[in-house]
Amino acid sequence: MRCSTLHAPAHYLMSTPKPVIRSRKPTMSYENLLFEVKDRIAFLTINRPDKLNALNDKVMAELSQAVDEITGRDDIGGVIVTGAGKAFVAGADISELAQQGPFDGKARALRGQDVYRRLETCGKPVIAAVNGFALGGGCELAMACHLRIASEKAKFGQPEVKLGICPGYGGTQRLPRLIGKGRAIDLIISGRMVGAEEALQLGLVHKVVAADDLMQESESALRGIMAMGPLAVRLSLEAIDQGCDMSLDEGLLLEANHFGLLAATADMKEGMGAFLQKREPEFSGK
Repeated sequence: MRCSTLHAPAHYLMSTPKPVIRSRKPTMSYENLLFEVKDRIAFLTINRPDKLNALNDKVMAELSQAVDEITGRDDIGGVIVTGAGKAFVAGADISELAQQGPFDGKARALRGQDVYRRLETCGKPVIAAVNGFALGGGCELAMACHLRIASEKAKFGQPEVKLGICPGYGGTQRLPRLIGKGRAIDLIISGRMVGAEEALQLGLVHKVVAADDLMQESESALRGIMAMGPLAVRLSLEAIDQGCDMSLDEGLLLEANHFGLLAATADMKEGMGAFLQKREPEFSGK
């Protein structure tokens, strides 16, 4: 069974009051990434603006380290991924791709797929704040995030066929799951770019906002999600991710198992108690 276009529930994109911001330095150092944690949100920025944030091997290695840090740090409850300058990520570094042979190419694809898959399954909600070009590996990075909020200036595409290659970091697999097989075929074999509004119509992004509002809207959306029960969000993401490749009966059993697991948590008791007492819940993630 395959999942087609995904739509975020309305409460995912609701506005929340702007919180008091506190920062903590990352435990790792990066040359091509900006990494900052503010009130439990990790802001991860690909930082090669002079190269339109193209993904070379060094960037991918640092991104892999950043995913490990995101997964392992208890003070991170969610992630916003964006790009420095006028691009989100304009693709892979062509100067490196031009030198690869078949074994190098497969190894590079597997490394990139692994990084994106670990981000996708880190157990914490991840939003792509797409500020500009999201092409090739950049579009694939955005698709590995759980929600995509786009600036009105954003552009998306999988132009690999123009270079005589195909997507290598998950584009042929995630794009049809998000927008349907026929639409994905159109974008991948034509190599054409689509603007933010068309991406919204296709179901590739969840919301389009003014460029100046992108980060505020993304943070507001993520804080709305983080106000929910963290274990409930985590297991919901897991059930959706795994259930898309199961039969309906298998997926329903997975859902029932997760539903039962959550019934044993303190968060469930807190959430339901708060509802009955007409107060805001204070979830502990336990």
